[in-house]
Amino acid sequence: MTSRFFPGWQRASQALFLCLAVATAACSSRAQTNRPFASAVRKPSIIFILADDLGYGDLGCYGQTKIKTPNLDRLAAEGMRFTDFYAGSTVCAPSRGALMTGLHTGHGLIRGNALVPLRPQDLTVAEVLKQAGYHTGLIGKWGLGNENTTGVPQKKGFDEFFGYLDQVHAHDYYTDHLWRYDPPTSAKPGHDGQMAFPENQGGKKGLYADDLFANASLNFLRINKPEPLNNFRPFFLYLAYTIPHANNEEGTRTGNGMQVPGDYPYSDQPWPAPEKNKAAMITRLDSYVGKLLDKLQQLKIDDNTIIFFASDNGPHKEGGVDPKFFQSSGPLRGIKRDLYEGGIRVPLIVRWPGRIKGGTVSSELGAFWDFLPTAAEVAQAKVTGQLDGVSLLPTLLGQPQTNRHDILYWEFHERGFQQAARMGDWKAVRPQAGAPLELYNLKTDVGEQQNVAAQNLEVVAKMEDYLKTARTESEQWPIKPAKSPAAKQAQAK
Repeated sequence: MTSRFFPGWQRASQALFLCLAVATAACSSRAQTNRPFASAVRKPSIIFILADDLGYGDLGCYGQTKIKTPNLDRLAAEGMRFTDFYAGSTVCAPSRGALMTGLHTGHGLIRGNALVPLRPQDLTVAEVLKQAGYHTGLIGKWGLGNENTTGVPQKKGFDEFFGYLDQVHAHDYYTDHLWRYDPPTSAKPGHDGQMAFPENQGGKKGLYADDLFANASLNFLRINKPEPLNNFRPFFLYLAYTIPHANNEEGTRTGNGMQVPGDYPYSDQPWPAPEKNKAAMITRLDSYVGKLLDKLQQLKIDDNTIIFFASDNGPHKEGGVDPKFFQSSGPLRGIKRDLYEGGIRVPLIVRWPGRIKGGTVSSELGAFWDFLPTAAEVAQAKVTGQLDGVSLLPTLLGQPQTNRHDILYWEFHERGFQQAARMGDWKAVRPQAGAPLELYNLKTDVGEQQNVAAQNLEVVAKMEDYLKTARTESEQWPIKPAKSPAAKQAQAK
């Protein structure tokens, strides 16, 4: 049997081939999906590239001056860059849950990092696009359901999957196994869903996981290229890298959890080793994006493929790095696990040659829960049921955005219970349950340094009224996070 990500290889030789490939590659509203737009003859393919813990200020096109990101800067120059776009949450799982389901953390199932898998009734963007005729693939980090649960990717709309299921497992860039699902391989007798890498067993570091993901993404494009033989069937690729997340366990042991094969091109910089590694990780991610863009052009599908690039939350202070070193939050206050802007405002770049005007900068408010209705409208798919997102396609196409957010909402269930909301230029933050609201005017104070709640009691009252109705109670939250098998294994080391 063969794998669609790794076609023509027998299981015993896949890891060797991968090694060679790496060496050579080195506010609720109903979704608006029925509004027509001047579509191409064929439905476009859709790629969503997600970085892990990449800050608002970590890219050159967002003001970074030390870390080299020429390909992502090119993506912005050829597409649209958003200045006021937000992640689904300030940590991994709830943020990715919002991206996949179109629901913010006041309505979605997953509201914090814990072993809570998506349920059969939780509709995902992959399911919507699959029903619209798309071939769907996930490469990288999932985090919304471990093995033998209802939340595994193949039960949530993905035809193919290669990567990590468990969030803690995803800390290890030199893992000795990853999970793989595609119908030909999974039908093989005795296949347990795992793909082993002997090169990484016993503490060896022969294969770097994100290099494997980059190589697999190029194979996915080549295999699933829309062409006459498959009736120009479009694809949806969710490419969820783990860069620049830290290996927290490695960081605890050695003081440097920023795992990367080498610190080039920053080897000669007089920076702390973790910071050099972080910069090298981000530049490595940038190179993956460049290779993907080159492959799209080589396959002649560049002009009918829309690419989204974002990060799942703000920058971390883990693995030996200090986010202040590179000003990873840019001008914003806070980092990962904060509901201040630095924890949730993230880069968003969208490129669609011939449809999105290059070099455009948009201040339109948006968040992860907008991706499902946006992708559905791009695919001309219908979505039933209530969503928190709106389609941003009009903004992308330079048209009036008539369906807009009045307010955005977040809640976070670590460190107790926190809430935040943005309404126009106003940002409200409740740092802990029962605490008074803090209020900031982002137009004049994007760094959230001046709490102006006392001077704007009417705005505070309006925000308080909204926060009472913005959410529904959940049977799952608050919850004491359960330790995954990977977490228990890491703790035992």
